[in-house]
Amino acid sequence: MLAQGPPESAAQQVRADLNQLMRGVLYPAANVVFFAQADNPGDVKPNTGQDPSMSTDPLTSSFGGWQAIENASLALAESANLLLIEGRTCANGTPAPTKDPDWSKFVRELRDAGMSAYRAAQTKDQDKMIATAETLNAACAGCHRKWRDRRTPANRCK
Repeated sequence: MLAQGPPESAAQQVRADLNQLMRGVLYPAANVVFFAQADNPGDVKPNTGQDPSMSTDPLTSSFGGWQAIENASLALAESANLLLIEGRTCANGTPAPTKDPDWSKFVRELRDAGMSAYRAAQTKDQDKMIATAETLNAACAGCHRKWRDRRTPANRCK
């Protein structure tokens, strides 16, 4: 019998800096939500000759179409929690401003926008998606204006 070590801690652990988290999770999920502003996700068909379970495009995957919009919306709402984990840094090494009251406000707005997008996607109504996409864009823009949109990357998150 093999000796087993202690179980791995279930505590939250930071694996990505803020830029990596944005590029890997939030940005792709937001783009899926934004897709529904101009195109009907219900009209998206899986690529012919490709197994939908292997699709790198959420809209053409096994869980594509409107379900992809719902899933991406929930991913945005859940990802808001990741933005609050202590110890996350910006790409330049500066600690993410998690203790700043504006950070909490913007994270809450992101979570709320994600849930609003989820409810709109459930209706399969593009007009509702346009309205909720504007809300999502505003939630992202507030944080970006304050911390990301700096002349040099070295000044981000300051």
